[in-house]
Amino acid sequence: MDSKRVTKPRDIRRRHAEEFKQTLVQRSLLPGASVAAIAQEAGVNANLLFNWRRLHLQAQEPALARVPAPVLLPVTVVAAAPVAPPPPSLAPPPASRPSSAGGTIEIDISGARVRVRGRVDEASLHTVLRALTRAT
Repeated sequence: MDSKRVTKPRDIRRRHAEEFKQTLVQRSLLPGASVAAIAQEAGVNANLLFNWRRLHLQAQEPALARVPAPVLLPVTVVAAAPVAPPPPSLAPPPASRPSSAGGTIEIDISGARVRVRGRVDEASLHTVLRALTRAT
């Protein structure tokens, strides 16, 4: 009787240095990096590089879990003091609408010159003039 001996095939897997793996993983984590292109350039299967990335990111999770959670601070809302109404000359216009007239308006107020050209939005101009008046 002829007996055949069963032998184990030798391990044909390639072994990669840890430094090589980490270099590829770090390159693949950069914004806009193509994992497939990096793997092809290095001569490894893209799925293998994806696996190395997954293992790397899983190893990073415990470090992220040690970061303390943000703490909410108590807040107290206090009513603001009443604001005095603006002088009658600077009362807001009844309706905010752009004027149809073109041209230039120059206003000297509180040591500043405001020059407005073209169409004027009354509400915006009112806001600028009120801010200049308060600045003095």
